[in-house]
Formats: sequence, C-alpha cells, structure tokens
Amino acid sequence: MSQNPADQNPAQVAARKPLHFNAFVMNTTSHIHHGQWRRPDAGQVDFNDVNLWIDLARLLEEAKFDAMFFADVSGLYGDSDADFDVYVKEGLQIPSNDPTVLLGALAVSTTNIGLALTSNVVQSHPFHFARQVSTLDHISNGRIAWNIVTGVQDNGARNFGLPQLTDHAERYEWAEEYVDVAYKLWEGSWDEGALLKDKESGIFSDTAKIHKIHHVGKRYSVEGPFLPSPSPQRTPLLYQAGSSKSGRAFAAKNAEATFIIAPTPAVAAAQITETRALAVGYGRNPDDIKFFQGLSFVIGDTQEEAEAKAAEYESYVSVDGYLAHAAIVDKTGRVYPPETLVRDVDTNTMKGFLEWISQYITDREPVVGDLALLQSRSTRIVGTPEQIADEIELWQAAGVDGINVINWVIPGSFAEFADKVLPVLRDRGLAQRDYAEGPLRQKLFGQPRLNERHPAARYRGAFADTPVTA
Repeated sequence: MSQNPADQNPAQVAARKPLHFNAFVMNTTSHIHHGQWRRPDAGQVDFNDVNLWIDLARLLEEAKFDAMFFADVSGLYGDSDADFDVYVKEGLQIPSNDPTVLLGALAVSTTNIGLALTSNVVQSHPFHFARQVSTLDHISNGRIAWNIVTGVQDNGARNFGLPQLTDHAERYEWAEEYVDVAYKLWEGSWDEGALLKDKESGIFSDTAKIHKIHHVGKRYSVEGPFLPSPSPQRTPLLYQAGSSKSGRAFAAKNAEATFIIAPTPAVAAAQITETRALAVGYGRNPDDIKFFQGLSFVIGDTQEEAEAKAAEYESYVSVDGYLAHAAIVDKTGRVYPPETLVRDVDTNTMKGFLEWISQYITDREPVVGDLALLQSRSTRIVGTPEQIADEIELWQAAGVDGINVINWVIPGSFAEFADKVLPVLRDRGLAQRDYAEGPLRQKLFGQPRLNERHPAARYRGAFADTPVTA
C-alpha cells in the first residue's frame, strides 16, 4: 500500500507520470451496469436530453478528465432471429442515439476535453465518415477521437443489408481497407499550405496541393479529392478495443490508444506487453500506444461506508440485463432463470464464462445468477479514496496509461470520483492538474499530428502527381 501522500517524497511525486482519465459512457439508458437506471439518482434515463450530456461534459472538463469516450452499437445483442423483449424491457442499449451527432453539441459547449466516438466500419461509407470526423475536429479545434470497431452483432450487420455478421478475420480485413481510405483522405488529399484564403489574388486554395486519391479496393472505390481542408489533427486520435488475436494485431498497427477490460493487473500487463511487441513489428515504438483499463468505483469515506454502498448498488443489479448483454440467452432469446446451472447453459460463450466463474464459485455448482453478480463486480474497486488510489497505482505499475471510468449513475458516479478520488491522485502525481495546450493528440502525445511511424503517414505527399484536375 502507498504511504499517505503527505508523507511521500515530493521528488518522487513530481517525477511520476500522470495517468489519463476518460469517462466511458454511451448515449443510452443501460450501458454497462444494468439495472442501475432504476436508482432515484440515475440521470441516464434522460439520455435524450442534450443538456444531460452538456452538463456532464462541463463537469468532467472542470475535473480535468482527458476525454469523454462514447461507446456505440449498430444493432441488438444475441440471436437475430430470437425475441428481443429483454433488451427493450431493460433499456439495454435500446433506445440509443448516435454519438457522432451528439459530439457536435459537446464540442461547442467545452474547450479542452477530448471527445471520442465509436463508429463501426459497416455503418458508414469511409468518405462520408471521414468528412463527418473532419468537420467535428474543426468544430472542436482538434479534440476528436475515433474508436474503430468491426461489430459483434448479427442484427447490426442485417441493419446495413448484410445477411449476417461477416467472418471475424474478414471483418478486420474490411477494417484495414476502411482505415486505409480514411488515411488517404485525411493525410494525403490535401498538402500542407493548400488552403490560402487569399482575398487579393482571389485564390482560395492551391490547386497544385490538392489531390484525388483514386482508391480502388475490394470493398471501396473512392476518387476524391477530400472535401474538407485539413483539420487541426488531420486524422483523429485513434482508439481500438479488440481483444482477439486479430484485434490486437489491428491495434498494434493502427491504434494510438487501446481500451482493455482485464480482470487483474497481471492479465493487463501480459496483454499490454504482447501488443507493444506487435507494434514494434509494425515499425512503431512501444510507447506509440496508450492503454486504458476500464474500471468502476464505489467510494466511501470509510471502508464500511464503501461496502454498504456496494451492497446498495448490488440491490439494483439486473440479472437479466447482465445475462442479455453477455448473450447468455437461449435459442428463443429468453434469458436463463437465475437458478440455472452454468453447465446447463447452451451458448457458444458458455465455456469461457464457465472457466471464469469457476475461479470464484468453488464451494458449489455455479448458477447464472452468480454470473450476473460477478459481472457487476468485475473490475470494480470498493474503498476509500486513498484505497482506490492504491489500487490504481497497481494498474499503472502493470503498464496501464489511463483509466476509462465506468459509471453506475450519471452524473453522480463521475462527480463523486472528481470530488473525492482525483484530488488524492493529484497529490500523488497520478492525475493532471490542468490541460496541456493544443489538440487532443498533442495533449496526450506532445504533437498534434500522427507521428511518422504510423501507417497513415505514408500518404503524406503520396498523391503529389495527381492534382485535383486529374
């Protein structure tokens, strides 16, 4: 355990590298911790009200959070042909709204906080999406990040005209072409200095410095040129959250920040080490990627108070919600009764969950009700602000660069973390006291544009022989 911050060596505190903190949210009622929307203080039931998000963004910015990270989905979980009553009843990511649209309102209501959106490669053509992102980056003065996802729902695939979810390996092949098109548009279509706005000569942009990209690939044919001029970051800060072998490889090549939900610091350390090694194989540096661990917090002024609050949160846990989110449903779409033995559950994910739950339930046969409760407790830290800071230090020692703070309720979970935990972390040198200057990437990496080791950098100047008139 760490010493009281007042007793710590000031030089050691000053030498520490502050962690980064994101608020991990979704424009919906029930995101991660299911059932909590029923609490009297749960403002997320009013997620359609833009003022809820504007007020939260301002609260987070005042607390010097690095970013708001918006998750998203393009369809329902579970079997596409099964009933979806449970998702509707639980408010489990239905209804939900498009974070890309919401970020415009948040961009003009804040000044420094980063704004990260999730967008699936299936849901928008890369030319259209790249244009949306550049517009947001202009509006926000360079504070946009993109969480690149390939989708996990059959229903989401059907919503965009596919018969079913594309094969896992093919989805990442698709993602590689998708980002390739976006990189060409963001980095290669407009040279530096192309935008003149010269009123005397009457020339707004330099034709010789704007290029068509003439991309022709397996899925996309995009001529260009890109319509927006370069935004402050050109390419948004790039997040990725895949934990599979293909996902880790994609992150190692493309991501600047990776979202993980490791069950322990030891597991996080192994995953981080592996991904950093893969990044080196792609010609990047190990520290070109920052790793964010997802954690939720139950905070009390004493251990006893924290444990009492944890018990109160658990009284609102929705077993159906957690099971439905994990797709622990039968072939008709119905969640299994809580007393069902885990070994009797017939799903493709059952074996992995059985192995996970058997580590915690050893004195009897585990049931699916246990699974839901353990999901609510996974990556949860219960304690005083000082105890929570001690635990966060262990995650940093494992190689984690930041924390994605997962809420129970909005705005209370974030307000409490800001008021009680962040001051302790600042005293230990583990959280920033103010924002660095410049766009989001500059705040995190010290420069506003992608470094030369990123694969997108190869498109800078690559289209110099294809002017806009070609």
